[in-house]
Amino acid sequence: MDQSEKARQFHALHVKGTPLVLYNIWDAGSAVAVVKAGAPAVATGSWSVAAAQGFQDGEAVPLDVVEQVAGHIAGAVEVPVSIDFEGGYAEAPDAVAQNIARIVGAGAIGINFEDQVVGGDGLYGIEAQCARIAAIRSRAETLGIPLFINARTDLFLKQPDRSRHAEILDEAKQRAAAYQDAGASGFFAPALVDETLIADLCAAAALPVNIMMMGGVPTIERLAELGVARVSHGPGPYRRAMATLTDEAGKVYAAASA
Repeated sequence: MDQSEKARQFHALHVKGTPLVLYNIWDAGSAVAVVKAGAPAVATGSWSVAAAQGFQDGEAVPLDVVEQVAGHIAGAVEVPVSIDFEGGYAEAPDAVAQNIARIVGAGAIGINFEDQVVGGDGLYGIEAQCARIAAIRSRAETLGIPLFINARTDLFLKQPDRSRHAEILDEAKQRAAAYQDAGASGFFAPALVDETLIADLCAAAALPVNIMMMGGVPTIERLAELGVARVSHGPGPYRRAMATLTDEAGKVYAAASA
């Protein structure tokens, strides 16, 4: 299966009510393990990739390293590979598009692309973010890849008071519609946990909606009933894997010193 076919397959996996479940990975080894477990596709989480390389999240990992990791993953598995590309490692649309071309060149068929200003304050305005998404779409078309652009809004992440999430749902809907018009393929709303709000967003958005598993989020079965089309696990898999590694290593060293 060539890269374009993998991209089309990835698009087809996003079905409202029958969500694509992604147990996020961070390198080639974790990708192989998750595929062996039955995953039809794999996706990185930026926090996990950064931690695995000894960096903080927020584009602290050099772009060259992200490109290399993407290439290693794509070369290790036959399933579609999506890369969490944060804010695109640039602000200007043309610069973002050039960076995306490097990730596509490494073998990725999808990206997460967020609207927070990485290293700055707040979110990009809708018009500015749409220009960035449109530039990515244009470059992907030039490359001949129907790239899955999972447009992430950080509206809910930036508002830690979940009781106020209903107040910003209308802006989320507005962003979903605008991002779709700009060329996005999906809409990612991490930190949105309320069932009623999730259902409302899924009903309003024409794009497939992605919800991230975290404390307070309904079960995957319930998310399917609410109309979610993609469920991701973010940094959870990496954190659990590292906790297990630390625990097992602790047992070895405790026994060795007994």
